[in-house]
Amino acid sequence: MDLLIKNGRVVDPERKIDRITDVVIRDGKIRSIGTANDVELPVFDATGLVVAPGFFDIHVHLREPGTEEAETIRTGGNAAVAGGFTAVAAMPNTKPPNDNPSITSYIVSEARRSSPARVFPIGAITKEQKGETLAEIGEMVQAGITAISDDGKPVMDGQLFRRALEYAQMFDIPVIEHCEDLHLSKGGVMHEGVYSTRLGLKGIPGAAEEAMLSRDLILAEMTGGRYHVAHLSTRGSVQMVREAKARGLQISAEVTPHHFTLTDAAVADYDTNAKMNPPLRSSDDLAALIEGIEDGTIDAIASDHAPHHMNLKMLEFDSAPFGITGLETSVGLAITQLKLSMKRLIEMLSINPQRIMRVKPWGLFEDSTADLTILNPKRKWTFDVKHSRSLSRNSPFHGWEMTGKAVATIVGGKIVYEDR
Repeated sequence: MDLLIKNGRVVDPERKIDRITDVVIRDGKIRSIGTANDVELPVFDATGLVVAPGFFDIHVHLREPGTEEAETIRTGGNAAVAGGFTAVAAMPNTKPPNDNPSITSYIVSEARRSSPARVFPIGAITKEQKGETLAEIGEMVQAGITAISDDGKPVMDGQLFRRALEYAQMFDIPVIEHCEDLHLSKGGVMHEGVYSTRLGLKGIPGAAEEAMLSRDLILAEMTGGRYHVAHLSTRGSVQMVREAKARGLQISAEVTPHHFTLTDAAVADYDTNAKMNPPLRSSDDLAALIEGIEDGTIDAIASDHAPHHMNLKMLEFDSAPFGITGLETSVGLAITQLKLSMKRLIEMLSINPQRIMRVKPWGLFEDSTADLTILNPKRKWTFDVKHSRSLSRNSPFHGWEMTGKAVATIVGGKIVYEDR
């Protein structure tokens, strides 16, 4: 829990820090930032590296309880720190779903026991994620949830979603929505476009996302609730978020690395590792996502880490489940694909996620919990799923060469992952 980080480029956009200096950690907390001479502590030489507030992935599926053959809280935590994330927010689609305080308490206690990364549970909006009755939100907040979402099951009942936005305000937590009109997307397995026609696969139109987002924005404006859009994927959605922010709505949005890296062309050979929901979209949609990242419309990068056992992903495309792993590739893809300034990258991976989830903030300031991500932005590396710390291997990025990697992850002053 005691450490001296020497000669790193210390960057914290929230505190307007960007300089080469030292960081002293004692008892798991940051005690000073500045040149540290004659300090007798274990030394981490960060020369040529970036020292940032710990990255926080706010959209992760840990599968425990219920589907431990795909992932556990422990293995998901191991994958998180290997990817540079000191904390993750766990979606509620476990089996049974996290719709009551007993499940929340189990996730919290198991994370403390076995995960090297911090885990912030997200509770379900509705009981059993059925979209019929509000879940025990207040009791789950007491047990430790930091947001509510029905995850991949959008709340189709507008009146119920309105009540969720209103009720969540009592606890100052965001309502996170997977925007999808299930009537428009019914039976779809990939983006509706040229490739779905060529492949003979049922498509999911961009309108399915945009129709639900439009409804939700109306309700967010009506209620004044805090609303967060999960995994934006279309140009129309980006524009609606941009306009909503201009009107002053309490809205935030995230994007996944696979949506700003791949298009529906990746499905051309029926690769089930390119099957996710929302689906990979067109090149025009991808360009719009990057525009939204660059102009600040999109607040956060989140992996939507969705592990599945290989037997399920080996089914024919129509029958295989949606989702890919992403914890270990998110940072590398963000640095390689986006060419953002270090300040903007850290905002999207650390500062904004903390703000969205209303967690007690950490960063590069005295007495902060020493949760840090150390990056080598020039490190060239190749992702190999066989060496993944996740239990699952369903990634379309196997064999991809990237530039930029988290080379150390520190949680509570302890080095929980290092790759020098």
